[in-house]
Amino acid sequence: MMRARGAWASPLVVVLWVLSLTFIGEGAQGRTLEDQDYYIQEILNRGHYYAFPEPEEETATEQPREEMEELGRPEERRQTPKFKPAKKDLKPKKAKKEKLMLETPPGKNGNKKSEKNRSHDKVSNGENESQNVSEDVRESCPPLGLETLKITDFQLHASTVKRYGLGAHRGRLNIQAGINENDFYDGAWCAGRNDLHQWIEVDARRLTKFTGVITQGRNSLWLSDWVTSYKVMVSNDSHTWITVKNGSGDVIFEGNSEKEIPVLNELPVPVVARYIRINPRSWFDNGSICLRLEILGCPLPDPNNYYHRRNEMTTTDDLDFKHHNYKEMRQLMKIVNEMCPNITRIYNIGKSHQGLKLYAVEISDNPGEHEVGEPEFRYIAGAHGNEVLGRELMLLLMQFLCQEYRAGNTRIVRLIEDTRIHLLPSANPDGYEKAYEVGSELGGWSLGRWTHDGIDINNNFPDLNTLLWEAEDRRNFPRKVPNHYIPIPDWFLSENATVAVETRAIIAWMEKIPFVLGGNLQGGELVVAYPYDMVRSLWKTQEQTPTPDDHVFRWLAYSYASTHRLMTDARRRVCHTEDFQKEDGTVNGASWHTVAGSLNDFSYLHTNCFELSIYVGCDKYPHESDLPEEWENNRESLIVFMEQVHRGIKGIVRDTHGKGIPNAIISVEGVNHDIRTANDGDYWRLLNPGEYVVTARAEGFTSSTKNCAVGYDMGATRCDFTISKTNLARIREIMEKFGKQPISLPVRRLKLRARQRRQRR
Repeated sequence: MMRARGAWASPLVVVLWVLSLTFIGEGAQGRTLEDQDYYIQEILNRGHYYAFPEPEEETATEQPREEMEELGRPEERRQTPKFKPAKKDLKPKKAKKEKLMLETPPGKNGNKKSEKNRSHDKVSNGENESQNVSEDVRESCPPLGLETLKITDFQLHASTVKRYGLGAHRGRLNIQAGINENDFYDGAWCAGRNDLHQWIEVDARRLTKFTGVITQGRNSLWLSDWVTSYKVMVSNDSHTWITVKNGSGDVIFEGNSEKEIPVLNELPVPVVARYIRINPRSWFDNGSICLRLEILGCPLPDPNNYYHRRNEMTTTDDLDFKHHNYKEMRQLMKIVNEMCPNITRIYNIGKSHQGLKLYAVEISDNPGEHEVGEPEFRYIAGAHGNEVLGRELMLLLMQFLCQEYRAGNTRIVRLIEDTRIHLLPSANPDGYEKAYEVGSELGGWSLGRWTHDGIDINNNFPDLNTLLWEAEDRRNFPRKVPNHYIPIPDWFLSENATVAVETRAIIAWMEKIPFVLGGNLQGGELVVAYPYDMVRSLWKTQEQTPTPDDHVFRWLAYSYASTHRLMTDARRRVCHTEDFQKEDGTVNGASWHTVAGSLNDFSYLHTNCFELSIYVGCDKYPHESDLPEEWENNRESLIVFMEQVHRGIKGIVRDTHGKGIPNAIISVEGVNHDIRTANDGDYWRLLNPGEYVVTARAEGFTSSTKNCAVGYDMGATRCDFTISKTNLARIREIMEKFGKQPISLPVRRLKLRARQRRQRR
C-alpha cells in the first residue's frame, strides 16, 4: 500500500511542481512591462516566444501572383453641426464582407503610393468551399499608432534583433535613423538571423479588429534592406497563432520593392485578435530582414479595460476634424468668414507654381487695417506640403477663435481685440495636393515636401547671416552692414535665381506687414527650434549659435513647449533620434542641424519679426482620427504663443508736431540688434522682464533715451519717444520750402570749415 502511495505521490509532486513553475512564469510574463527595460522585457518573453510551433519551411522566393480587378474607394463623409466636412485618408478599397474569423481568404496587396491595381498570392491545396458573400463597403480602420507612438516600445516584440538600435521598438513606420546609424537609434527592426523563423509582433493590449498592414524597408544612407513578402499571424493569447489563410493555404503578402515607399496590404476580411505578427518570407537579395511597419485596426469596445480608458483623449470643441484638400480648405475659410464677418478677412499673398492662391485669414476687431499700437502676429504652416498636421491645426484654430469670440470667451475676445492675427495654413499647396492624393501613411517621409519645381521653401530665403558675420569680422573696416533690416542681395532678386514663387510671395508679405512675432508649424518631430538656424563656424554641422536676443527666443520657445501636453514630458519616447528634454522641448536650430537661408534667420535679420519653428508632432501626416487628440495637445500652446506678442515694450516715436516717424530705429543697450518703427511710427520690441535703457533715433532727428521697465504681468510697457529735427534738417526743410536746392551735406561741411578758418584768422 505504501509503495502504491509512493508511486502515485512522486508523479503528483512532479506535476504540481511543473504547474507551479508554469503559473509563476505566466505571472511574470503577464506583469506589466512598462517599467522594465528592453533586455528584461526580452528575457521575460523569451520562454513563450520559442515555445510556439515554428512556421512551415518555404523557399524564400515570391510566389506567382494573380491579378485582381481594380478596386475603387467610395468617399466617406460625416456631418458636423457647423462646419461642412468630407473624409479621405487611407484610401481603403471595396472588399467582400464576410464573417469575421481567424482563417481568412487571400488578401489585397497595397502597392506604392496611390496605385490601385493590386496583386496577391494564393497558396491553396484544394478548392475553396462556396460561401454566401455580399458586396458591401469595407470599413476603414485607422492606424494603431506605431508612428504616432501610441503603441509603446513594450508592445513591440521580435524573434531576434541584430542589435539594440535595430530592435523591435525601432520598427515603426517612417522612423528615421539620421546620419549616425548607431547602437541606440537606427532605422528599422532588423532580425538577428536571415531565415524563415523571424517575426515582429504587436500587442494591441485589447481585442482589435485588424484590417491591414503597411510596411517599409530600413531607413539608411548606406544599406539596402527590405522585406519582399511576408505572412500575417494573429493570436488572442500570444501562444496559439493562426496564419491568415486562403482556404487551406497561407496567404503570402507582397512586400516592398525599395526601402522608403510604404506598401499597404489589406487583410481579405477583418480579423479580431489581440496580437498580430509579421513573418517575413523573402527579402532583398543583397540585404537583410529589416522592416518598419504600421498596423491598421479598430479597437473593440471594452469598458473594463482600465489601460485604454486611462489613455483616451477626447475634445469638447465642435470643430471639423478632418483633412481638407485645397477646395475644402477654401470652403472652410469661407464658412468661418460668414460666421464671423466682423473679425475675419480672407486674402491671398500670391500664387503657387501651379497657380493655386496662397490664402490667408486675418482675425482682428478691425480686419483689413493696421491699427496704431496693435501688434501683428502670424502663423505659417505647410511650407513642407507633406507636413499636414500644422495645416489642419491652423484650420482648427480659425474655427476655434471664431466660435469662442461669438461665445464671449473673455480671453479670446481680449486677444482678438488687442492683436491682429494672420493665419497662412498652406504655404505650399502644390506639395500638399501630392501628399493628399495618396493619403495618410502612404506618402512616406518626403512625398510632397518640396514645391512643384523641387524647392524646399523653409530653406529658400536669402542667407543674410553670412553678410552680417563677415561684416562683424572685418573690425578694421567701416561697417557697411547694419545689425537689422539687412537688405536682400541683388542676386536673389534676379529672375534667374533659384527661388520659388511661393518664397517670393512670403517675402513680399513679410515686408508689407510689420509683424512682431511668428511661428512656422512643421512636422516629424516634437520640439520648438529658435534661431540662429545656421552655424557661424566654418566646416561645422552642429554648433550652438545664439542671436543677440537669445534669452527672449528661449522664453518664446519654452512658452509653447511647456504648455504642450507632451513636449516637456520627460517620460515620452523620442520621435526618431534626438532627445530634446535637456532643454525642456526646445533647441537652438544650429545646434540641431545647420541650415542656410532659413525662414527664422531671414525674418530676424530682415524684418522686426521674431520667428520660431514649431514641430508639432512625430507623425507628419497623422490619420484623421488622431486630429482631435493633436488639437488638444496643441490648442493651449497655440494661444499662449500668440499672447507672447504682448511681451516687452511698445510705443510711438513722434516728432515735435505729434506726427509718427516711420523707420525710426529702436536700440536697447546691451542688445546688438535693433528694430524699426512702422509707417505710423509705432513699434513693438519683444523683451523679457527687466530694466532697459532704450534709445530712439531717426535720420534727420535728434536721438532720445529712456529707461523702460518690463514687468512680469502680461502686457507690454508703454515707452513713447518724441524727437526733434536737427538744425541741418531744419535748414534743408526751409530751403526746400522756398524753392531752393538743398545744399548737400559734404558741401555744407566744407563751407562750415572755411568759415571756421576765417574766424580763427
